Amino acid sequence: MRLVKIAAIMFGILITIVFVIGSALAVPPGKTLEYPDGDMGKVTFSGDTHGMKQGMKCSDCHPKPFAMKKGSFKETKEDHGKDVNCGICHNGTKAFSQTDEKSCTKCHKKSEAAPAAPAEAPKEMPKEMPKEMPKEEMK
Repeated sequence: MRLVKIAAIMFGILITIVFVIGSALAVPPGKTLEYPDGDMGKVTFSGDTHGMKQGMKCSDCHPKPFAMKKGSFKETKEDHGKDVNCGICHNGTKAFSQTDEKSCTKCHKKSEAAPAAPAEAPKEMPKEMPKEMPKEEMK
């Protein structure tokens, strides 16, 4: 009977640990969160670069300044350089600065342009072929 009680307590502790760790990590290591394209390109937040390896705890960012509710976070261009949101750490002291233009691409990624669609073939062949083919301009 005593062994069953101990096993039940251990199981309860294990379930609690899994629940707390699973729900506390908004973006755990190996996962990313993407914010849609803006003028500067989409921002990909990585759990690999914002976690325990960097000496951070969940409570450093959650629930303030970042609520753990989908769609609740908005960062504007005007927020860059202020000690709010990402700028709390990305100030040039704790982490690279948001105001350093060389650092923009560390967060903002422009989408690769989709390849151009192939040219459509003519629907019918011309009746006469030109006597001289046009010369292409080299650029």
